[in-house]
Amino acid sequence: MKIAYYHTKPFPENYPGAESLLRRLGDGGVETYDINQGIREGTCMLLSFGGDGTFLSAVSLVAGTDIPVAGVNFGRMGFLSDIRPECLVDTVLEGRFQIEKRELLEVSSEGLPPSSGRFAVNEIAVHRTGPGMMGVAVEVDGLPLPTYWADGLLVSTSAGSTAYSLSVGGPVCMPELNAFIVTPIAPHNLNMRPLLVPSGSSIKITPEDGEDITLSVDNRNFNLRAGVPVRVARAPFGYGRVKAEGSNFIKALEEKLFWGEDLRNRHK
Repeated sequence: MKIAYYHTKPFPENYPGAESLLRRLGDGGVETYDINQGIREGTCMLLSFGGDGTFLSAVSLVAGTDIPVAGVNFGRMGFLSDIRPECLVDTVLEGRFQIEKRELLEVSSEGLPPSSGRFAVNEIAVHRTGPGMMGVAVEVDGLPLPTYWADGLLVSTSAGSTAYSLSVGGPVCMPELNAFIVTPIAPHNLNMRPLLVPSGSSIKITPEDGEDITLSVDNRNFNLRAGVPVRVARAPFGYGRVKAEGSNFIKALEEKLFWGEDLRNRHK
């Protein structure tokens, strides 16, 4: 078995115990290597050492391949990276995991480089750069929506519903739901709410002429001219996420976001 690992901070000082984990995997017959050296043939898994931000970058490295990503949580929140370091070796060597297939967003626009940076695990978003609010025209499968007046607008996957989308008022969705969430950022339209659309939809976002805009694709930013359409759709391929035995989305909501925290629920 050949497994790559990925990190964004100096290794190993920022990942307590990681070297020991790799040695134990080696003792179990697993060949491990740093993916920053390039992907080796026969790699069956990528370990992402860090938090959810690192996981997003890890997926971009293997986008379009069959290599699933296992998030080993050396970070804080850990919705995507939910494997505890102390559980990693048994999870891998004893096969205590499943591979979840999840969708990716693909974004295209004039001035956006044709690279793996065009694919998003969680969301894409357009943001104003000037002090005034921006008008955002949106079409879903050619059907125009009323103009959003806001600081920006994002399109999220279901798996990304607990990320940026949640912080701007979007709904929480089960990751298995095949839908995208269209959510305005700080809207001035009080009657414009987040909208769920089928994940097979084609979404066209056109910021009004004016200040240039920032386009964010997960944790990557690009500068674009105002008035230039941004198109968002389901990518032609998805990615695999390693789900450890016992991992549960509702349990994660309870533990990480205190979902349902109520005195009346503590004795159940």
